[in-house]
Amino acid sequence: MACLGPKCSLYYMLISIWGIIMLALMGIFFQIRSIALFEDIKVDEKEWAMANFSKSYVQEKYEDNAINCWIAAGIYLVLFAWSFFQYKLNARQNYEMS
Repeated sequence: MACLGPKCSLYYMLISIWGIIMLALMGIFFQIRSIALFEDIKVDEKEWAMANFSKSYVQEKYEDNAINCWIAAGIYLVLFAWSFFQYKLNARQNYEMS
């Protein structure tokens, strides 16, 4: 039984492909510690000062963000699989009706 129509499932597939690509690339750039993404990491000034402004604290925050991006890309991958399944169900139902 299809929960989504053919257009809606196609839309979700396209959005999830974009989400997978974007978040996977952001995860890679966080992993290589791109300086352009420094403003996007959560650096608590007090914690960083307690760590004596160490480089390892910032590197840990970059790695945390990379993992979060890859988890979100995985969620988009699951959404893509579900949308693809819905799209195939709709195609099969339309074929059986005609």
